[in-house]
Amino acid sequence: MRYLAWLVKIVVFLVLFAFAIKNTHPVLLHGLLATSWQAPLVVFLLLFFVLGAIAGVLTLLLPLTRLRRELQAARQQLAEASATEPVAAAMRRIEPAQPLDAVI
Repeated sequence: MRYLAWLVKIVVFLVLFAFAIKNTHPVLLHGLLATSWQAPLVVFLLLFFVLGAIAGVLTLLLPLTRLRRELQAARQQLAEASATEPVAAAMRRIEPAQPLDAVI
């Protein structure tokens, strides 16, 4: 199974590499305020792919930090409750977090 995964990775890499080699012709990208840039098409594709990946990671950071804070608060609440009463009773006192779609 591991060899099959490596084979698929190598094939995908070779296909993308062939695509990059075929798209080395310069293209002109027009920006705002009469600016323009000229570079190979593969450079622009790679640039916008990287910018999209960064935007996706940054978009996920805010909910991730909020969920980590909620988890830390729940663990602290559970630790405080278990020090004074049995765990089963403490679990009944802890309020569940809201679903993500209710928050967004």
